[in-house]
Amino acid sequence: MRRGAGIGSAAMREGGCSCGQVRYRLATEPLFVHCCHCLNCQRQTGSAFVINVLIEADRVELLAGGPERVDVPREGDTPPQWIFRCPACRVAVYSVYSDPAFRFVRAGTLDEPASVEPDVHIFTRSKLPWVVLPEGVPAFDVYYDVGELWPEESLRRLRAVTSR
Repeated sequence: MRRGAGIGSAAMREGGCSCGQVRYRLATEPLFVHCCHCLNCQRQTGSAFVINVLIEADRVELLAGGPERVDVPREGDTPPQWIFRCPACRVAVYSVYSDPAFRFVRAGTLDEPASVEPDVHIFTRSKLPWVVLPEGVPAFDVYYDVGELWPEESLRRLRAVTSR
């Protein structure tokens, strides 16, 4: 089992916001799990990094409520990131960066956040100096080549969505 697959079954991975108004289920295993250390993620979370579970949008099943889209600016000429938050407690449940066919689900909103582990650490050039990265997990100053790192099944799923 790959690291991102964690200890639980995807069919049992559910999560939601703090107040419970927004609830979701992941219908399959994630494509990949990022631990992002970029300055945008640090600002948006108020933390040292964020752990995002990458998955196809149609595999995130809303069980209750509906998150509200908030457009958040990013550096340079990059289009805004869409952060979907609970309209009541304002917890960020997932993001869309550029392609609405994919969700970056905040692992901390899973009922069992320990059911996933990062497959990769990205934007480590802005990693806080006291964060120690685990041995054996790939880490990149900025980003990486998806084709070189993702498992074949995840690449197949990616191609299926992007070829539509």
